[in-house]
Amino acid sequence: MEITPTIRAEVQTYLIRKSLTMTEFGHIIDLNVGTVSSIVTGNRILSVNQLDRITAGMELPPDYFYERYIEECIIEETLNWRRISPFLYRCVELDRLDCLQRVVFLLLDNPIYPPLLFEVAENIYRDGHNEAAAFLYENVAESERQQHSERLAVCHYRLFTIRVGDDQEKNYDAAVQFEPYVERLDEIDQLDALRALVNTYRSLRKWVKLDYFAKSLGNKAKIQYKIDQQHSENSEHTKKPLYPSFVYWAFSHLIRAEVCDANKDYETALQHIQRYADLSWVEEKDETTLEWKNQFKEWASANIYVNRLMSGDLSVIPDYVAYFSSKKDEILPAIDNIIEVANRYNINVDHILELFEAEIQSFLNEQNQVGVYTQQISSERFTHFSRELAIYLLRKGRFSDGFTFLFSCLEKSAEANNRIQAIRCMRLFTHFKEHASAHTKEVYGNLIKVVNEDEE
Repeated sequence: MEITPTIRAEVQTYLIRKSLTMTEFGHIIDLNVGTVSSIVTGNRILSVNQLDRITAGMELPPDYFYERYIEECIIEETLNWRRISPFLYRCVELDRLDCLQRVVFLLLDNPIYPPLLFEVAENIYRDGHNEAAAFLYENVAESERQQHSERLAVCHYRLFTIRVGDDQEKNYDAAVQFEPYVERLDEIDQLDALRALVNTYRSLRKWVKLDYFAKSLGNKAKIQYKIDQQHSENSEHTKKPLYPSFVYWAFSHLIRAEVCDANKDYETALQHIQRYADLSWVEEKDETTLEWKNQFKEWASANIYVNRLMSGDLSVIPDYVAYFSSKKDEILPAIDNIIEVANRYNINVDHILELFEAEIQSFLNEQNQVGVYTQQISSERFTHFSRELAIYLLRKGRFSDGFTFLFSCLEKSAEANNRIQAIRCMRLFTHFKEHASAHTKEVYGNLIKVVNEDEE
């Protein structure tokens, strides 16, 4: 069995091989000779900074000694956070999660360390090291699972934001797992946490949950706005949410209007639209406030058209088209609404599709994120749009184009693990299957194989 030399032994061997004195090596790595001597003779415990200097001086990969450092300077010595903490950060920087994990497992049984590991997780989360942060949050949460601490709630909040991505099934699971912890966050974090939950359920079209959390967001935002008004003189020194508190209130009514539209309760939807359209009660006059007030007024104008359209008032279509034609971010969501209405009421909108043919193709080809919509909502919008367009074209007998958009929807649904939309696509193909060519059926068959493989 081969015995691995210690760090000190390898440094000594290097100095002999290179015929370097400790003084000379100290100049190379910018450490004084006394420090080098203490390290080599074993009278000083290496710090990670000193280890990195030595490793660089020996022209070795920066993490070359890290596994041995754990054995020699962490496990064999008394656990010292001042030495451990810099090592954890370096493990993250160098993507040595195996070393990070090994050290963390050594610390979790001691109640002193989970709060300190939580601080590390917060710092590396802010720097975008999501994988390492997720590992720390998971373990800190596990160590505090029997408690009702705010730190436990923050861990689950961070894990939720890290886990939400392109997979709709995983997004739903992440949201459900996070739900019980929202109320344990502080009042400010609750606003952004609820907004994130709302956007997730919005992309999933989970209307019952969406309505519940939108109501909760609105109630908390209303209370927070009153608190802000009462303590405005000390506002510079208090924690603040990402947006002004009234924005969350207005956003909650925008979402509740969407829920009402989905449930065909257009009268109540209009009431919610009117509420966020009129923000005259907001007292602040700063530039940010004015921008948000104008933005909600703009959204309200657009959604009043949508509300009338969805309720069956088809006379609004020309005005709606004229309204969104000059608003780049609203063109594709608006066309999606028009196609859905065309399918619902069996009307011809070919002239509108021709008018915006370039925008439609750009969206379908590039699948860009549209305006203020989150990536998850843009993905859902793409599948909804392409399926509605497929329905419209297939009903009009334009089978080749219809199947093309249907397959695009099916493929994107599979990528996003959106099973409900994928099943709807398969049912739609079955309904129009007799109009599919042999080649189209072959393409569909190959696509279904890929969909089934992804599910497995």
